[in-house]
Amino acid sequence: MSRGLPLLHRRRVLVVGAIGGVTCAAVAVGAAMAGQDGSGSSSDASTKAASTISCPDVTGSLPEIPAKAKAEVDRNLALLQTQIDEANKRLASSAGEGGPNFVQNAILGPLADKRKSTLDRIAISIGRQAEKPQGLDALAECSLGGDAGAGQGGAGQGSDAGSGGAAEPPATAPGTAEPTDPGSGAEDGAGSDAGAGTGTGQSISCPDVASKVGAVPAAAQAEVDRNIALLQTQINEANKRLASSVGQGGPNFVQNAILGPLKDKRTSTIDRIRISISRQGATAPSGLDALAGCSLASG
Repeated sequence: MSRGLPLLHRRRVLVVGAIGGVTCAAVAVGAAMAGQDGSGSSSDASTKAASTISCPDVTGSLPEIPAKAKAEVDRNLALLQTQIDEANKRLASSAGEGGPNFVQNAILGPLADKRKSTLDRIAISIGRQAEKPQGLDALAECSLGGDAGAGQGGAGQGSDAGSGGAAEPPATAPGTAEPTDPGSGAEDGAGSDAGAGTGTGQSISCPDVASKVGAVPAAAQAEVDRNIALLQTQINEANKRLASSVGQGGPNFVQNAILGPLKDKRTSTIDRIRISISRQGATAPSGLDALAGCSLASG
């Protein structure tokens, strides 16, 4: 009996030690998992914070604004901020849509087109009363930035740039260079080099603009011709995108990633046509903006 007690005592010590070891291991694993959860949360927060749109400040690049132009300039500066807010809302609501170029093609590219048109109006407003500012077009491009409050900045342009959502990294901007052949057909449909219909049986059809422009002053003819040709180039590019993206995205993919951005580009180009004509003192054609929207056509 005297020898049995120490042996039982030793067994109890071994059992207690094993239980203690398991408890310590569980505590260590729990702490490690908590650390991972914390870091993951921080990473997610960082990703969300980075998913907002940041654009160059315009206000600080403007010269002194003549009193007669101030109201119109302020209106367009506010519009720049509105455009950023809308783009940020689109960014937040489209998380997970499209392919790797979706953000550039459907959000950043159209935003740049809208900003170019608005910046042009600002320059023209000032140029009517004083020396026209140069180089504002360089401020049109935006990118994904890390400040949740990032926006246009500057007075009179709003303080809320909208909230961002998860987004894909930007890619090279879609081609918007002016075509080399100004006479490459009217923009009434897909064009001969559209590349559309491969696997879809559809192409993009847009209202004709050239026939609605009317008389063009001689001094504005070259610029108007360039922009008419650019409208056709935009349709051709959209049709190529349509052909190459068969099966991508959800039910709204074509509208969000192709037709919507195309409409924005056409709106900016049509606006430049109107401005080119009005610069020469002629009456700009009205109602051209109604021709910006396009649709899918069979064949």
